[in-house]
Amino acid sequence: MSGGAGDYSEFSLLELFRLEAETHTQALTAGLLALEGGANTAQHLELCMRAAHSLKGAARLVEVMPAVNLAHAMEEIFVAAQTGSLVLRRDQIDLLLRGVDLMGAIARDTAGAPGGEAAVAEVATLVLALARSVEGPPEESPREPPAEPPPDPAPPPEVPLPRVAEAPRPEAPRAEAAERILRITADSLSRLLGLSGEVLIEARRLRPFNDRLMRLRRLHDEALRAFDAVRDAAGAGMAGDAAQLALAAARQRLMDCQDDLGKRLMEMDALDRRSVQLAHRLYDEALASRMRPFEDGVRRYGRTVRDLGRELGKQVTLEIAGGGTPVDRDILEHLDAPIGHLLRNAIDHGIEPQAEREGAGKPVGGTIRLEARHHAGMLQIVVADDGRGIDIDRLRAAILARGLAQEQTVEQLSETELLEFLFLPGFTMKGVVTEISGRGVGLDAVRALARQVRGVVRVTTQAGQGTRFQFELPLTLSVVRTLLVEIGGEPYALPLAAIERAMMLPAAAIEWLEGQQHFTFEGRQVGLLGAHQILGCAGSAIAGEDIAVVIIGDHRNNYGLAVDRLLAQRELVVQPLDARLGKVTGISAAALMEDGTPVLILDVEDLLRGVEKLSTSGELDQVTTAQPSAGRSRRRVLVVDDSLTIRELERKLLSQHGYEVEVAVDGMDGWNAARAGRFDLIVTDVDMPRMDGIELVSLIRKDPHLNGIPVMIVSYKDREEDRRRGLEAGADYYLTKGSFHDTTLLQAVLDLIGEAEG
Repeated sequence: MSGGAGDYSEFSLLELFRLEAETHTQALTAGLLALEGGANTAQHLELCMRAAHSLKGAARLVEVMPAVNLAHAMEEIFVAAQTGSLVLRRDQIDLLLRGVDLMGAIARDTAGAPGGEAAVAEVATLVLALARSVEGPPEESPREPPAEPPPDPAPPPEVPLPRVAEAPRPEAPRAEAAERILRITADSLSRLLGLSGEVLIEARRLRPFNDRLMRLRRLHDEALRAFDAVRDAAGAGMAGDAAQLALAAARQRLMDCQDDLGKRLMEMDALDRRSVQLAHRLYDEALASRMRPFEDGVRRYGRTVRDLGRELGKQVTLEIAGGGTPVDRDILEHLDAPIGHLLRNAIDHGIEPQAEREGAGKPVGGTIRLEARHHAGMLQIVVADDGRGIDIDRLRAAILARGLAQEQTVEQLSETELLEFLFLPGFTMKGVVTEISGRGVGLDAVRALARQVRGVVRVTTQAGQGTRFQFELPLTLSVVRTLLVEIGGEPYALPLAAIERAMMLPAAAIEWLEGQQHFTFEGRQVGLLGAHQILGCAGSAIAGEDIAVVIIGDHRNNYGLAVDRLLAQRELVVQPLDARLGKVTGISAAALMEDGTPVLILDVEDLLRGVEKLSTSGELDQVTTAQPSAGRSRRRVLVVDDSLTIRELERKLLSQHGYEVEVAVDGMDGWNAARAGRFDLIVTDVDMPRMDGIELVSLIRKDPHLNGIPVMIVSYKDREEDRRRGLEAGADYYLTKGSFHDTTLLQAVLDLIGEAEG
């Protein structure tokens, strides 16, 4: 169905009413809170009046008469405020907010009781209170009977039926859906996103295949040149037209094959580009369908903050920043409880009473800021208040009172380390238990729920200025940014959000402390153990003087996992494990890499529990290093690039994987290095001073001593003519920097020269 108004033919009138009521009650809540805060009165009164009027018309159409009466009474108050005969006070806004809550409850209950009879008595009481709130001054009290609504829910004559019939137009759902609304389960949407991710992975597999065909074409060119050389050498001694015709026919066949191969390569390249582009569009669209604006999930907290502040005798306002930031629906649902708890904590613990704020020179009303933004491929959500902040001295005293650490240790802890105690189960700094806080439950659940969605939460504070909690979360639960590592000869993925640092640790930096290997990192001791032991993989001594280590955990409890190699960063589409497998130790899910290779995603929380268990039992194995075996030569690679950043990136990547790497700063430097040394592979850029990469490749192919060395071009130029020019010059592989990935480069090196040691 076309048109931008939406298609609601699949919905009953009651379902439409519930949908419209949800939107209008949200608008009423936002407008009332804005009016209470002193915002543009005329604008928000108009919005509230229209929302109440639309609700009245929609309720009359579906014959939910309690809602008709309630909406009419609310509309009367807004009209009176618009005409200036009434100034909204806080007690009237309280009544109106109660009306909004009751309207929402009536709308939700219409599924089982279309008339909403159960709410008639409560509605009548509230309507009476609303009617009295618009009474004139005391001298106008004789007019009270006409203003008092009778039990009969007859609508006032001022609302003609034609206008009421227009109310259920798709005005309310417009904000939520400008197109057709369909019902789909979350599991189905997750499967759709997973399949679109697999399509994207499959589409990317065409590029390496196309590059290998280009190499085949170059070999075909060499075969043709070799044929011509044989023909020319034997031409003088071959007699007869038949032999000459046979040679000419054979050469023509080779030429035809070459032309056909060239055409098929152009078709393959075009198919590759279209497939990748279409797969990206499909994946982005599927991913966007799981997203919703951040404000949609947190808008209702404005009312929560206002009401709880009133209950505690404090004036508190919630500010929402980044409301349009798209957030995964599942993440928003998981964060509902943590954000609610942090807001309650901020009101109860953080925001000072009005007298204390005035004494400190602060505004009487406190402010809590709830913010969402995307940063460095992660979702950041901040809950910050402008209250008194956390008293670090009181925090130290609470830690000592609960016997969580020795006095000498507590005095030496930094502020960041002290704040970590807030997340311990049962920890609280409040001496009195109330309905809101004081039982020591909450912040540990906040951290646990953040970890459930593969995220972390951190806290900072400033005395007299406030406290700030910051979540760092993945953009979606269906896609996870990971670090690929090799353990026991197999690739594994570690979520980046759970990693504090990945590093190459010198073997000399390892020391023994209380029977366990440790190393110093940022002034603290970090335990070291082999990842293979946790996963039950076959372990071996790590080759080289440096050990690849990934630090997982938090400041209070972290460990260094020694892995075989650090591979690359990757965004992976999460594929849940089959439920029949049960809980696999140390594994949370699986994924497919770009070449179709399956990879397991590690469960960091499970790894930490395994580490603590082995540490307690004293069963940790020693992490050892071994020198490369004598007699096995390392492959040598020459990297030629005028960009220091690219040159060093390629050098470090290849060195970490065991290759011996030499670098050259431009084409001329590379040509001199190639002639002076012995290399198994040359990796070169195209645009360089003194001599470009194409000329360098041509010189290498013409040199009888170098023409057998494989050459790979890594360039920003990604046009087909650039690729063809490089391969026709004699390159064996053409890789664009725009699609550069660590594993792509490594796979190309493996294809050309094999493993680092031969």
